[in-house]
Amino acid sequence: MSWLPPDDDDEGFDAWDESDVRVRPNPKGTKPRTKNRPEHGDAIDARVLSVDRGRYTVLADENGPDERVLTVARARELRKQAIVTGDRVDVVGDTSGAEGSLGRIVRIQPRTTLLRRSADDTDEVERIIVANADQLLIVVAAANPEPRPRLVDRYLVAAYDAGIAPIMVITKTDLADPEPFLRNFEALDIPVVRSGQDAWPIAELTPLLDGHTTVAVGHSGVGKSTLVNALVPGTDRAVGVVNAVTGRGRHTSSSTVSLRVPTGGWIIDTPGVRSFGLGHVDTANILKSFSDLAAVAADCPRGCTHLPDAPDCELNEAVADGRLPAARVDSLQRLLTTLTG
Repeated sequence: MSWLPPDDDDEGFDAWDESDVRVRPNPKGTKPRTKNRPEHGDAIDARVLSVDRGRYTVLADENGPDERVLTVARARELRKQAIVTGDRVDVVGDTSGAEGSLGRIVRIQPRTTLLRRSADDTDEVERIIVANADQLLIVVAAANPEPRPRLVDRYLVAAYDAGIAPIMVITKTDLADPEPFLRNFEALDIPVVRSGQDAWPIAELTPLLDGHTTVAVGHSGVGKSTLVNALVPGTDRAVGVVNAVTGRGRHTSSSTVSLRVPTGGWIIDTPGVRSFGLGHVDTANILKSFSDLAAVAADCPRGCTHLPDAPDCELNEAVADGRLPAARVDSLQRLLTTLTG
């Protein structure tokens, strides 16, 4: 005898009710995944002051009546994006600033500048050092350790590539005459501030920082963190001494931190470095920073390297017939050689 399904009016028809079907639950949650994210219209603006192992110290309501320092984490959707010191971000959650509170970064605001470096000149993978800085304070010692013109060239290339204005501070001028070193850069019109070991030129330097976000860079042992401590009393950034045998400074500052200068502006202290890779830099950005030379180079042949041996280079011809100063063109060509060599 064959079996047939019950008629619609049969009491056994309830056996076909779909509510009896067993559905395997979603092991990752009870809600289906969606790409639609909340608008976070109640998010507040904040400045990232420092980064430490997945936690961010930020300043909310900057210069406002409720200015406060918060500890925050990043939202899950930002896990693949770098958040660095100097970033402006949108924060939600517990933004009271009370002890133990933890907010959440949900957006990174558009950046005006990015100071970057790579592991070496062949590595195009960039590492963002700071965001939204508009000045680069290059700290160099006149001696102990000896100044390195080529490292300063690399700082300048990174600054010009990012559209950041460079300033130079020469420390330990009581130990050696800095003028032979400074002649390497005299055609670049970079502001230069000189200081002795125990005589920081705070009165001369602070007007240059007022109203700006300035990132300080320098070789280990040049006195960069000591200078930051003098600019922002009570900061107590770690400082060290130069090894008498190797002539190298010991890495003391291990983190990048943004500090408010009491007289105005922000100074971002960075760990000392002994190398500065430029594999990520576009050579065209360097020429743009020399607007007077870029106007002349516009008549160069397509693909011109603008180096001293470049055929039919308009810059070299302009130097030869006296239309451009040789020292300034040499400065540009040295930076381009640093980048391409």
